[in-house]
Amino acid sequence: MPDSNGIMLTAFVKSLGQLGDRAILAALGWTLLCAVLIFGLTGWALWQGLAWATQRYGGPLGAYAEWTGVLAAIMTILAFWFWWRVVAIAVLQLFADRIVIAVERKHYPQAAVSARDLPLGPSLAMALRSLGRALLYNALALPFALVLLFTGVGAPMLFLAVNAVLVGRDLTEMVAARHPHASAQAQSRTSRFVLGLIANLLLLVPLVNLLAPIIAAAMATHLFHQRKAMGALS
Repeated sequence: MPDSNGIMLTAFVKSLGQLGDRAILAALGWTLLCAVLIFGLTGWALWQGLAWATQRYGGPLGAYAEWTGVLAAIMTILAFWFWWRVVAIAVLQLFADRIVIAVERKHYPQAAVSARDLPLGPSLAMALRSLGRALLYNALALPFALVLLFTGVGAPMLFLAVNAVLVGRDLTEMVAARHPHASAQAQSRTSRFVLGLIANLLLLVPLVNLLAPIIAAAMATHLFHQRKAMGALS
């Protein structure tokens, strides 16, 4: 029986090997498109809000109203950098079925037959819960991160740990929702944390971070079924 490290490595390699599947690429495209639209609308709202505030309350700053677009663009880019993980994972919930189904059909055909389709309503509810948890827990961690700023690495490590827990939970729930009767025996806090940690580390790498949510979702599917198989054998 393979150990935890072997299971995680196998899931990662299999996930990379399936990135070229049409269903996976479609989920990636839709995830990126929705995320870009969200950030685009955010930038437009910031631009309009800054322009309105500058004209109404800017006083002497009203002469620089034409710079509101530049400022909004900079703020949007910063938001993209810091909040890409939150938005990408939340949006991914809407298209997760495509990834889970593609992985199950190729590697776990029996599980694919018995899985239930997840309608848009529950998928949207999971996405909103994911977004809400991310905002809440990161806000709760912020005061502790400020205390740890003097350590240099303490604050980033805290946020990395918090988001590893969140992402691992989100991805596991995403797969388990299709297999409600098997979810209880397939859960593992350690594997969820490691999965979330890998996903967050991938999200830190430029360009790779665009693929990270898809890779992590595929890994979550492999881990779910591999853990379930181990539970059945034990």
